[in-house]
Amino acid sequence: MAQSPDGQERRIVVGVDGSLASKAALAWAVGQAARTDAVVEVVTAYYWFPMPIEEVDFKGLATHMVEDAILDAADQGAPVKIISKVVRGNAAKVLMEAARGAELLVVGSRGHGNLTGALLGSVSQQCVHHATCPVVVVHDPEPASLSGQLLPQPGAMT
Repeated sequence: MAQSPDGQERRIVVGVDGSLASKAALAWAVGQAARTDAVVEVVTAYYWFPMPIEEVDFKGLATHMVEDAILDAADQGAPVKIISKVVRGNAAKVLMEAARGAELLVVGSRGHGNLTGALLGSVSQQCVHHATCPVVVVHDPEPASLSGQLLPQPGAMT
């Protein structure tokens, strides 16, 4: 593994939540890590408001989901070191904390418009505006349809 100028292992942090966009972000991060000799750190945040559903293992479910996503990305052929973290907390805050000192933070975008993104407090929007490292936003690879018309597929990066 190559090291950054400060002697640390080069890291690309990628947020994965199981969506197609996050899986595309992971695939992009694996390809970039192969080109730059970096390690990929997959971060999954889970958070549920306190509920009387104690028998549900939310961390276990999140861990299983991210393991599946990593297996899919590893099948793409690029031999890179991939590590994962499953953390309870707000997704944007968890990702930005994990990305401190990283070369890149890679996140997926579910393609919400400006109004919906503002109302929902989009994770990708928050990361772009507040992360301490460069952020790559990878769009959902599936083309969208509106009123029966096929819309042009956005580029892989914005």
